[in-house]
Formats: sequence, C-alpha cells, structure tokens
Amino acid sequence: MSLSATAIWAPAPSTTRGQPTPLSADSKGQRIAYASNRSILLRSIDDPASSSQYTAHIAQTTVARFSPSGFYVASGDISGSVRVWDCVGEGATKGEYHIISGRINDIAWDGDSQRLIAVGDGKQRFGHCITADSGNSVGEISGHSALVNAVSIRQQRPLRAATGSDDSSIVFYHGAPFKFNTSLRGQHDSFIYGVAFSPDGASFVSVGADKKIWLYDGKTGEVRGDVGRGEHKGSIFGVSWASDSKRFATASADKTVKLWDVEAGRTIQSWSIGDGGPDVGHQQVGVVWPAGRSDGLVISLGLNGDLSYLHEGSPTSSRTLQGHQKSITAACVTGDSTNAAPTLWTGSYEGRVCGWSVGDGSAETVRGPGHSNQIVGFAQGDESGEQMYSIAWDDSLRTIDNSDKKFAERGASLAAQPQAVVSVGPKTVAISTASGLEVYRNGAEKIAEITTKSAPLALAATQTAGNVVSIAVSGGDRIVRIYTFDGKSSTMALKKELSATSAPVTALAFSPNDEYLAAGQSSGKIVAFDTKEYKVVIDRWSSHTARVTAIAWNKDSTYAVSGGLDTNIFVWSVESPAKRIKVIGAHKDGVNGVAWTAYDDRIISVGADAAIKLWKFKP
Repeated sequence: MSLSATAIWAPAPSTTRGQPTPLSADSKGQRIAYASNRSILLRSIDDPASSSQYTAHIAQTTVARFSPSGFYVASGDISGSVRVWDCVGEGATKGEYHIISGRINDIAWDGDSQRLIAVGDGKQRFGHCITADSGNSVGEISGHSALVNAVSIRQQRPLRAATGSDDSSIVFYHGAPFKFNTSLRGQHDSFIYGVAFSPDGASFVSVGADKKIWLYDGKTGEVRGDVGRGEHKGSIFGVSWASDSKRFATASADKTVKLWDVEAGRTIQSWSIGDGGPDVGHQQVGVVWPAGRSDGLVISLGLNGDLSYLHEGSPTSSRTLQGHQKSITAACVTGDSTNAAPTLWTGSYEGRVCGWSVGDGSAETVRGPGHSNQIVGFAQGDESGEQMYSIAWDDSLRTIDNSDKKFAERGASLAAQPQAVVSVGPKTVAISTASGLEVYRNGAEKIAEITTKSAPLALAATQTAGNVVSIAVSGGDRIVRIYTFDGKSSTMALKKELSATSAPVTALAFSPNDEYLAAGQSSGKIVAFDTKEYKVVIDRWSSHTARVTAIAWNKDSTYAVSGGLDTNIFVWSVESPAKRIKVIGAHKDGVNGVAWTAYDDRIISVGADAAIKLWKFKP
C-alpha cells in the first residue's frame, strides 16, 4: 500500500484589519508567496490549485518574500524570527535568524540575493540587516520611534534602503553596510504602510493611512512630490511597481485598486472590488504586480482573503480566488459518483462555508445569511447533492443551495449546541446536541427528538431497511448507542448499546456496504464492529497518538482512512488489519476531516492549517 500527495488547495492569506498584508511574486511571474496561519504558501498564478506549503515556522507567519534570484524565500513570524529556505527543491531551511523581539512586518532582499532587511515591532530595535546565508550583521535600522511597517531595498548599486513607520516618517539608508542617512518627515501625517523602490532604482514611493502617495529620488532620497491627492478615500495598505518602472499599483481600504502613471502623476485605471455594500471584507490590504508577464496582471488581496486577478485595460476582475483563512473544522463530499466530479464542502472556525469543485480545485464562498460561529458538520439533503445542510456553534441549522452557493433565508434554531449531523432520509437530517438527538425535515421542521443518556460526541447513520435508518451515537460514558429512526412514522428507539471501547468515541463511520461501523477513540485507537451483531471484528487499528477526529471508507469498504489531532493520516486494511500506511504531519496543528471520493478514488484531508490536501492511494 502507498499514499502520495497529489495536490494542495491553498488557504487564503491571513489578514488583520488595519494592517497591510504583504504579497510577493517571483521574478518570472509564475508564483505568489504569502503567509497563512503558521505556514507559508507558494501558489501558482496560472494554476491556483497547484501550490506548495512551508511549515517550519512555530508561530503565526506574517510575511514571505521571494529572492530576486528566485531560488529562496525569506519569511517572518510574530515571534521575530526570519527563516530563509529553498523554494525550488524540497523546501529545506537554509537559515533561521531571530531579528527582533516582536512581530516581523516586512522583509526586503538586495539585488544580489545576499542580504536582507527585516522590520517590525520590537522592543530594543525595530529591524535589522543581515546576510541571508549566515545571519551576520550588515547594518542597522535606526531613526524610528515606533514600529516599522515596510521596507524596500534598491536593487542597483549604490545600494539604498527605505523604511516606513507608525511614527509617520521615512528613513533613508546608504549601504552596504546599511547606515542611517536621513529622516524624511512632513510628507505623511499618519502611519506609513508601504514603501517600494522602482525596478530601475530611479524612484521609490510611500503610501499610508493618510491616503497620500509620495514619490522620492531612488538614489538621493530627495522628495519629488505627492501623487493623486484625494483619489483614494481610505488608508492605502499596499503599493507595487510595474516592471517598466513607469507605473505602480495601490490597494486601499476604500475597496479600490488603482494604477498610476508616474510621469503624469495621475490615475490611469481604477477597479472597485465587491458589490459596493458595507462589507469591510472587500477592503484591499495588499497588492502585487508580478514581473515577467505580458498580460498586465495585478493581484490584489481583500481583508476577507479573496485574491482578485485584475488585468490592465479590463474593467473587472478576471478571476477571484477564495478559500479559508481559519482552521477548517468540518468537511463533506456530495454528489460523488464514479463518473461525475463531486463537490467538497468545507466549513471553518469563524463560520465561513466554501464549496470546492473536486475536478479543478476551484472554490466559491457560500453567500447569504449564514453562520456566525464554528462550523461543525454537513449533511447531504438528497442523492443529487443539490441541497446541503450545515450546523454550527451559533446553534443553528442552515440550508445551502448547491447550484448558486447560497444560504436559504430560512433556517432553524437548535435547542442546544450541535455536535454532528447526518442524513437519515430525503431532506431529513439527525443532529446530535448537548442534550440528545433531534431530527429535522426540509431544514426547518423538527419531526422527532430523543434525550440520550450521555452528551453525544460523534454520529453516523446507515440505511437499514425501507424507511428505517440506524443511527450510531457515541457519548462521554464510552458507550456507543444504536438508535433506529423510522422516516414514515418519525419515531426513534434505542436498539443496542456497545461498550467495547476503552475511551470515549470521537469519530464514527459506517462502511458503504453497511457491514462495518468504525469507531475512533480519544486515545487514538480505532475498533470496527460488524453491523449484524455489533461485535468487535477489528481491534488492531491503534497507531494514532491523540484523538481520532475523522474516519472515512473507500467505496468498496475494503480500506478506511483516519485523521487525528496528532497531525497524522493512516490508511487501514480490513483484510489485513495489521497493515497500515501513514503520513506524518499531514496537517500542521491537526487533521480535522477526511473523505474518500468514488469519482477518482482519492483521499481528501482538511485541517487546522486551513489547507485542503489530496492524496492518491495505491493498494
């Protein structure tokens, strides 16, 4: 047996309201780099479903910058550490350097890819200049009295650098080694969020919370003047130059991205992101103009994590990349068959729900009156998968229309906090809550309920005969209870109690052929019962070292896959229970969901890193 990674569907960039989020593109214009949770993502621009993930940071990441050579990336985190690593091969770390005692806000490389400057929010200092290969000091960052938000290095000799700070000043440096040359004050009267040298080194630009744009001489640091005063109506969070050094792009909290002609000092194009409503998620907090491309592409980042593809000369975005910014806490595959690509539904910690095409990896955020808290489960409304149900810790049940990825206006309020949901008939779902089981029809009508002896932890269901469904419910008392639900009479009854587990059961799954019930425990062990007499038939699946969070079967019921809080994925054989294959560290901070598609026999996993990973299994 073997299990190999085939794709990573990247999470959205992590953003913070009122702060810029740096984006970086490689010198060929093929990939972008950004920070997401405790990882760095390198994502193909033309094929966004293709990406790689760097997971060596132990703290929340904040910035990633490609080196001009294209061989390395420098990334920083909130602990003040900067890592330099290989972005062409296996992602090996070249060096780890502690720069400051706080958050790294920005990083800049010199033109030789030998030196870098990292800046941020420190105590003794707000940044430092080092060599990329050894971390030796090649200058100092001084002249600021508050945290530094942005840094840029002139790519030509003589080397120059500029930093922008919350103290509303620009400091200009000569190098190398980099030393303070002059402090530029009076241009900005609020926080400076971005500075950038032009590719030819002739100019550099600064932007900030005062909605102003200033141009300077790239060699001397002399002020040339401001550009487009009053054009932006909100803070300007990002700026990026075109490769010809004649134009640059800005991204603003006024939900617009603008292109500027340097010589004329005016706007040459403007895009408005979003529908014009009050949603702050469309505030633009980062922008990059990838070099090495001929299509005039500008990529802008919204506060909600959406990446907008904007082409010079086109009035609207050509593409919007959506996904999760927070831990994915629930996942479900629907519409799955051997001849049709299914839809993957995912929900995250903050209540966002996305629908993914398993065929091409594209995602769309579900719109409408949705959830306001952690998503904990999905259930399919019918065999076609056109209707979905979701539950969350806002104690609500919602209906989703798959055709237009939109929540229905009508939902249901649950009696207690939900834990899991399963389908028990056409447009009928059973929901386990802190007090027991509830059954709803059409997403709003409660038709049955029963109080369980112990607060439910996990839930699974399978068709028994006719309108009767068997529902397995686990509790904190280490007992799995089997209930029967009659869809015709809308009644539930306790059928059997299983007490063969040594720890509370945290994951349940019936096999597609209805012959087995797999039960994963908080201790990491998994046992399988037969569904005729509910006796233990497999008790050797015990390699997880922490709570089992999810179990899924393949379509032939011959193998099962499990994920756990130990960050690992295991595939188990029914025929040979002692055999297993494992992926260690599949998801940083834990695996929260697994699925096994019938469409192409691939395994899908989701986790706390907000990423979705696809795996190819070979028996």
